[in-house]
Amino acid sequence: MKDSARYVKIVEWSEGDQCYVGSAPGLIYGGCHGKDEKSVFDELCQIVEETIELYRKDDKPLPPSTCGRDLANKMQHVA
Repeated sequence: MKDSARYVKIVEWSEGDQCYVGSAPGLIYGGCHGKDEKSVFDELCQIVEETIELYRKDDKPLPPSTCGRDLANKMQHVA
């Protein structure tokens, strides 16, 4: 498994921005945005890969994994 698969990637519609917003909580602050959901997801995956490369280049440990925590189901109860 690639290290990037260890991080949850979220793409959601933003009413305020009128576009899709992509984020990877726990790994990056901010993210990416655009009008096409698939393009935003593809860009987000690339950003996650690049972020992991930067951690390695700087010889820093990666943040704790966010996958496997069933976050999608837990977030349903927040709304």
